[in-house]
Amino acid sequence: MELENHNPTILAPRDGHEPLTEVDAASRLGLKVATLRAWRHQRRGPAFVRLGRSIRYLASDLEAFMHAHRETPDSRTSTTAL
Repeated sequence: MELENHNPTILAPRDGHEPLTEVDAASRLGLKVATLRAWRHQRRGPAFVRLGRSIRYLASDLEAFMHAHRETPDSRTSTTAL
């Protein structure tokens, strides 16, 4: 008896929507996992998804977080005259 070769379609996440682990997210942001955990506890930092006890971050949320906290030299106010 020959078995049919069934390859179920796996829904690949769209760009920017792939779930990342804490380790992956921290690595992308250049932070420690402990920092992300502290930020979640303090209700700050990037948006995250809780799946039971697992925490996942979406790449698009990390990008949005980085963009929202981006500073340029002209956006800073200087209190000292040079």
